[in-house]
Amino acid sequence: MFSLNWLLIFIFLYLNHPLSLGFILLTQTILMSLYSSLLYYNSWFSYILFLVMISGLMIMFIYMTSIASNEKFKMPKLKMNFKLIIFSMMVMLPFISDYFFSTSPMLMIMTNQMNLLFPMISPLIKFFNNPHLFMMFFLMNYLLLTLIIIVKIVTLNKGSLRQK
Repeated sequence: MFSLNWLLIFIFLYLNHPLSLGFILLTQTILMSLYSSLLYYNSWFSYILFLVMISGLMIMFIYMTSIASNEKFKMPKLKMNFKLIIFSMMVMLPFISDYFFSTSPMLMIMTNQMNLLFPMISPLIKFFNNPHLFMMFFLMNYLLLTLIIIVKIVTLNKGSLRQK
């Protein structure tokens, strides 16, 4: 699931149509909500993430289809550098996953001591410790990617959105 998400991020770099960008966001939202529901004991966080992202994507879809309803959808041509990026991603994937999923005994001891000292902060600390640290890091990057996508879709320097 992790490699599929990285592959979608690299495919996103070569897309320029708003509907294809929205589709990439939709698939990443589904993957992230599935991953978060598998990682946590309860799945309310994944439900909220899914509902918020899908509602925003539906609004963007209606907006883009009303503005550019007759625009042709062209698939980007895969170039050599895209294949190089995919190859380098596949080579680096085992190193990245080992880094994020490794748990050291010292970190576990420090976490237990923090839980004993600050019992009220204990639920919040769980989000920033292993294995939830990876999920929090990935969600932060996901929100940054969503911000970049929205800025790329809605550019203000091209004038008004609807010309009469």
